[in-house]
Amino acid sequence: MRADRLLALLLLLQNRGRMTAGELAAELEVSVRTVYRDVEALAASGVPVTADRGPEGGYRLMDGYRTRLTGLTDAEADALFLTGAPGPARDLGLGAVLTTAQLKLQAALPAELADRTRRVQDRFHLDAPAWFRDADPVAHLAPVARAVWEQRVLRVHYRRWRGEVNRELHPLGLVLKGGIWYLVAGAAGVADAEGAADAEGTGSAGPAVRTYRVSRLLTVEVAEETFERPAGFDLAAHWVETARRLTAALHQQTARLRISPQARWLLPMQFGAAGTRALDTEGPPDGEGWVEVDLAVESTAVAVGDLLRLGPEAVVLGPPGLREAVAAAATAVARRYA
Repeated sequence: MRADRLLALLLLLQNRGRMTAGELAAELEVSVRTVYRDVEALAASGVPVTADRGPEGGYRLMDGYRTRLTGLTDAEADALFLTGAPGPARDLGLGAVLTTAQLKLQAALPAELADRTRRVQDRFHLDAPAWFRDADPVAHLAPVARAVWEQRVLRVHYRRWRGEVNRELHPLGLVLKGGIWYLVAGAAGVADAEGAADAEGTGSAGPAVRTYRVSRLLTVEVAEETFERPAGFDLAAHWVETARRLTAALHQQTARLRISPQARWLLPMQFGAAGTRALDTEGPPDGEGWVEVDLAVESTAVAVGDLLRLGPEAVVLGPPGLREAVAAAATAVARRYA
């Protein structure tokens, strides 16, 4: 582990030039004292590290010095698919490995290309989670990822919306969606009709392929036995189809709304893609700028709460049952404040 860290420190100085002990400590996720010791170890091994004192000081390599120790290890090569997503890499326990892999790649590039990669990193940043929502706690993500990689059976205790269950899973892949980790896995003995809250069944032979939210895994045991992946299983294609079916299942009806100019701005923010599509259906504005739109919504119980978030900026015109339910909820709220 220390040899990997020393190489990472060396490559940081080679790729970025002068860096302070604090900056190196932050990049390597160690203490400043550890950086001091590592710099001494590099110098003792013959690497020409110099220390510049003063406000603009820091550590740097002697001009013209470059190392060619840039071969990737298996783990570093595996981690490269997470380039641009340091948060998920840390979740999977690959943060330091990914950093070293990126540094090695930069060190192996010609100077002009290495400078371009640094400019891209300076100008573009990927932040996957949605606003105003903390990331899920994923205490069991690392063992789940190991089971996915090694094709080992997982025995889990899982919290569903209908209660807790024990499952024996064949983990096929991990998906990060909107800052939330999901496990796609075959679940032996689980009927496809069990419900869409946990997952979507494939309807194919063998264990039903379902989706589990990793934060709801209460206990995880990685078994010694392995399993065979379904022939031709494509994780990306499966996820696209799962998302499509889930969206179709959630959007059970269409609400006809009359919305104000302010609600036209709020609709995409509060309803996402469904809100954006609703604006494509708008009719001509009336004298006050209000328009009518068709919005895909979930069940009546869920849609009432969602639509009330628009407050007085929207009126539900139909269907009648949804209009009545929203009116009843609004009346109940008014009574609370009477």
